[in-house]
Amino acid sequence: MHTEEMGNTISMITVAIKPLRQALLLWAIAGQLISCMDYGPMEEKDFEMPGTGVFITHEGNFMYGNASLSYYLPSEKLIENEVFIRSNGMNLGDVAQSMSIYKGLGYVVVNNSGIIFVIDTDTFKVLGTIGPMTSPRYIHFLSDSKAYVTQLWDNRIVIVNPTTFEITGYIETEMEPGMESTEQMVQYGQYVFTNCWSYNDRILVIDTETDRVVDQIRVGIQPTSLAIDKFDKIWTVTDGGYVGSPYGYTTPALYRIDARTREVEMEFTLKPGDSPSGICMNGTRDTLYFINEDIWRMEVTEERVPLRPFIENKGTIYYGLAVDPNTSEIYVADAIDYVQPGIVYRYSSDGELLDSFYTGITPGSFCFK
Repeated sequence: MHTEEMGNTISMITVAIKPLRQALLLWAIAGQLISCMDYGPMEEKDFEMPGTGVFITHEGNFMYGNASLSYYLPSEKLIENEVFIRSNGMNLGDVAQSMSIYKGLGYVVVNNSGIIFVIDTDTFKVLGTIGPMTSPRYIHFLSDSKAYVTQLWDNRIVIVNPTTFEITGYIETEMEPGMESTEQMVQYGQYVFTNCWSYNDRILVIDTETDRVVDQIRVGIQPTSLAIDKFDKIWTVTDGGYVGSPYGYTTPALYRIDARTREVEMEFTLKPGDSPSGICMNGTRDTLYFINEDIWRMEVTEERVPLRPFIENKGTIYYGLAVDPNTSEIYVADAIDYVQPGIVYRYSSDGELLDSFYTGITPGSFCFK
């Protein structure tokens, strides 16, 4: 997510390894980190948690190295916090931004540490790392040998091999200084779309066959997130930046874009001062959700935004949002004050509260196994 995590890049020495070299990896990484990031060692615990579950990444506090990873079993209403440090004997790092799963492996993107940890999704053990990178944000898989990693404050999208854990190339975005950022990614055919958040106003289109930016779509300033529906319409919300910004300000809005023509079809204007984020789809991709203080929901065929929120804010900070692709249950991350452990609320698709539990500091993203 977008908070004060922006900072100096931390150089890290990382290596691609096989599981039997795991212990050597952990100590090698620990020896290369700066003093503010205490990576252990700690006593390890063995986990074995196959089946369905939800990973929750926590940013922690910028430059404190206290990012963490939790694992939740919805069938048992069981939350296991700090599973990364408990299973590996070392901290996750500084600002855990996102996590994705590909063919049974979990890829945990740690933004300010400039690294992606590859873990076993049942045992939470580290199998390898990808890096160093400037400031990785999200990973999108194209094949067993190619994935894209977006970055903040870097004009390049990183091309990696998710099997060998190697960096294999870069995609130049050629953005202006201070506006370099690429964030979430969605795919339509051979093209990947990514929103440019930091003071920017565009969505880039990348040809995955040539690994080049071939087009860009202009929207309002600072598109915060991205999703694609069942009709191949791309959705984003823009927060507009801030009044007086040298990069300009636009009224926050929700956009619908045709992925085939790359044309903006609809612009739903929100109120000045709104700060929308976290747009996502339900399991059937016919209903979208986003955060704008409250949680909002609308069908993708509607021609106007709803008048009332779906889930009202409880006077706190809704910071992350995701919908389980299998059950369409809704997960809301509450940062509270960015200092104490946050809370996650789990709702049914009808908005009934099913569970709530404490997690780590600044819960921001979810990954469904």
